[in-house]
Amino acid sequence: MHSLQRNLCKNETGLLNYETMFVWNEFLTRGIRNNLKNTLWTVALVYGFFKQVELSVSGRDVKLTLIARRSRHYAGTRYLKRGVNEKGRVANDVETEQIVFEDVPEGCPTQISSVVQNRGSIPLFWSQETSRLNLKPDIICMISKKDPTYEATKLHFENLARRYGNPIIILNLIKRCEKKPRETILRSEFANAIRHINKSLTKENRLRFLHWDINRHSRKATNVLELLGRVADYALNLTGIFYCQVTPNCRPEGLLDLTCVL
Repeated sequence: MHSLQRNLCKNETGLLNYETMFVWNEFLTRGIRNNLKNTLWTVALVYGFFKQVELSVSGRDVKLTLIARRSRHYAGTRYLKRGVNEKGRVANDVETEQIVFEDVPEGCPTQISSVVQNRGSIPLFWSQETSRLNLKPDIICMISKKDPTYEATKLHFENLARRYGNPIIILNLIKRCEKKPRETILRSEFANAIRHINKSLTKENRLRFLHWDINRHSRKATNVLELLGRVADYALNLTGIFYCQVTPNCRPEGLLDLTCVL
């Protein structure tokens, strides 16, 4: 399973067609795929979401498609799966792709653009105890014992860089202020981790870290979508947006760089 950008820009066939992190029956089908050296005889089971709607913008008909793919690595239910594991896999990792393309007659060139973003649990060693009586269980940080040098966090962002390229923009939505510190503990530790990792990166490849307390903005009489639009504008100015024109039986004619917004 790959994003639209990779499918259009890479000429890969056979076994390489799978991005196995999104294929939930990867283990069950591994034997037959390895023996046949292709994926034609297996069906990939993807856990996610798909929706497509038709829109009219400035007199032009377009189709908007939203695809979400959930990683099979370190997945689980809320509270039982949190943070990151030793391999840099974060809990409940979801890749979301938004695709826009013209609705044109068959045989005519089609313009396509898309943006990919990724969401997941904060890539630190932390957990929460489940409780029927406590709707907001305490957050337990295990960073000092399990990963004082943030190696797992670094692995996570190295994996993102391999998949999507640089720069990587991190949008941190957790609370900035609390009467009893819970999320703010993670906020502080996450900021420390990013500062530590950025010391070993070149200036152009450093992680861009944006704090944006969504809870505080949601409670105020503010237009949250307008504020998030500014964040999106900042991110896309850094990463660019994928664009290509596809003609029947032809390869894409052009594209711009892509990376993820996390």
